[in-house]
Amino acid sequence: MRSLLICLMGSFVVLLSSCHESKNDRLPKPQEVKSLMITVNDHWQQTHPNHGRAFWDNAAYHTGNIEVYKVTGIKRFLDYSRGWAEYNQWMGAKSNNPAEWKYNYGETDDHVLFGDWQICFQTYIDLFQLVDDPSEKMIARAKEVMAYQMRTDSSDYWWWADGLYMVMPVMTKLYQLTGEEKYLEKLYEYYSYAKSIMYDDETGLFFRDAKYVYPKHKSLNKKKDFWARGDGWVFAGLAKVLSDLPKDYTYYNVFLEDYKRMAQSLKNIQQEEGYWTRSMLDPDHAPGPETSGTAFFTYGFLWGINNRILDQKDFLPTVLKAWNYLTTVALQKDGSVGYVQPIGERAIPGQVVDRNSTSNFGTGAFLLAASEMYKYVFQLQGTID
Repeated sequence: MRSLLICLMGSFVVLLSSCHESKNDRLPKPQEVKSLMITVNDHWQQTHPNHGRAFWDNAAYHTGNIEVYKVTGIKRFLDYSRGWAEYNQWMGAKSNNPAEWKYNYGETDDHVLFGDWQICFQTYIDLFQLVDDPSEKMIARAKEVMAYQMRTDSSDYWWWADGLYMVMPVMTKLYQLTGEEKYLEKLYEYYSYAKSIMYDDETGLFFRDAKYVYPKHKSLNKKKDFWARGDGWVFAGLAKVLSDLPKDYTYYNVFLEDYKRMAQSLKNIQQEEGYWTRSMLDPDHAPGPETSGTAFFTYGFLWGINNRILDQKDFLPTVLKAWNYLTTVALQKDGSVGYVQPIGERAIPGQVVDRNSTSNFGTGAFLLAASEMYKYVFQLQGTID
């Protein structure tokens, strides 16, 4: 292990020299990343003491909070997510009448099958596995809802890019929990449908949904309009899925190759300042930095490096530029995370996104990226405090 660590650190020194590292693109120390995570997470939780509903925006924050707990072991973070889960009765949308369950867009309790109400199950399953006193009630609703969904004849549940982050990891987590193959069978079936309506063969990127497929929809400068946060959801979702999929799963390489192709395309369109613009191929469409997409991409890249799927020689410079943006521009002095595009579904010309633009899901994305950065630098430089 010691010789491996020395080898890795030596390789990293060579890498930085070859990349002409600037002072702003340095590798952070483990304690620095840990302190930053705690500061950001404490700020969010202290300024949001009251728990909200189990809809996607709150639930996306909790996916980041759980990852921070996993690397820091700070119990108040675990307790915060548990309090949120209990507040929501371990449910998403709360209708108990399957005859009225829907999966088109909707924020009411009858939209039980809509993925934005299912992402909460990720955190409930994690809590079930992390707390000292797990009980079946923590995961009962997740099992009930997904079992019902998989018994239907429909395959078009994931009709928007965000849904791939919201629900794909629910399927793989439930597979890990139960060992039931049906979760993996339906995972591929639903993912195949999503690709059939949103995937761009030329770039390996995803349009937000069928409305935005080129040439039906174009950016201001007549280019393909790939929304950063939308592709951020997909890239991060693929990383989460690959973390849980067995290597001998029939379609493992489909997910792996899609992830790797996205990584290469995203690397090539990063802005020099480290962020990705909201419309990624047309920076003039909605100029300026955007944090949520950038943070999800950073998480995805770091996950790939940490799991030896992406070559650090090729992708670490991309990560360091993004990390510099996240920690020197997006992160504010009070611990808030700015430059997050507000809730929406596309890059909007003229929309103001500034240092005061913060959100639950943007903070969650930042925490995901930080948790993976901590794993990386811990492996290279330090020990857990």
